[in-house]
Amino acid sequence: MNLCRCHRAQCALAMLLTVSCFTTSVFAAARRNFIPASSFRDEFVVTWAPNNVRFPEVNSDALQLVLDQNTGSGFASKDSFLFGNIDMEMKLIPGDSAGTVTTFYLSSEGSNHDELDFEFLGNTSGQPYALQTNVFSSGIGGREQRIFLWFDPTKDFHTYSVRWSPYRVVFLVDGTPIRVFSNNEAVGVPYMRNQPMRVFSSIFNGDSWATQGGAVKIEWSHGPFAASYRGFSASNACRASSSAGAVACVRAASNHISATGGMPKQKGFNRRRLNWVKRNFMIYDYCKDVARYSPAPPECTREF
Repeated sequence: MNLCRCHRAQCALAMLLTVSCFTTSVFAAARRNFIPASSFRDEFVVTWAPNNVRFPEVNSDALQLVLDQNTGSGFASKDSFLFGNIDMEMKLIPGDSAGTVTTFYLSSEGSNHDELDFEFLGNTSGQPYALQTNVFSSGIGGREQRIFLWFDPTKDFHTYSVRWSPYRVVFLVDGTPIRVFSNNEAVGVPYMRNQPMRVFSSIFNGDSWATQGGAVKIEWSHGPFAASYRGFSASNACRASSSAGAVACVRAASNHISATGGMPKQKGFNRRRLNWVKRNFMIYDYCKDVARYSPAPPECTREF
């Protein structure tokens, strides 16, 4: 990691006094499909290794996912969503987390699935976490970007968010946009606008690839490893767990596009903050990986 680069970034952060908040009002015609901030116990089910999923307090709207030498663990939302604001507060594995992967993502089902990923790649003690984001649309992925976070995500909870509209998807950390994936169907790029997605989280052994390309393995004597979750919110998200609900969400989005006269080019995120992240913290961008993609995928050459 470039320490001088990080010093400049910290100075830049101190100078930025406002936090952008991207909100969408796509679904005013379908209020019955919206849900507010929710309880983990009400909204989620354990999908993997229930003995490694912990509720720290009896009445707590929080949980921990644990990774030990036997297994990881995970949970998923009962409902599916189609557009809206999805937020999760997370506190990552402290100390030596090398080889571990902690996730928060949205995904539909099937080989042509859509998916929006936050993947937190652990590191040795004192070294920064890498946050990898990825986008799958109609089964096409390979759109990884990685950044270093500008804070220690193990010391406290931070909010990781997806703002998903018919126009674009914005990934945010504590309200700061770190990535934008826009609707570029006009140039043949599939976009996530028809498949409802559930919310998933997991923790697992990724030491074949996660830390320094797999060079650093998990040190099991430092385990078990636990990541904490709380503060899930699906505010202004359109619930689409039934076929009728999905149709209502698509119809409401189409009505909104018609009412606004199409897709706005420069709305919904703070471009200055996004550029700050890219300039100071980006460590990998598939759009610039010429060995992997030549020419670059069509969305890489388009404006937001």
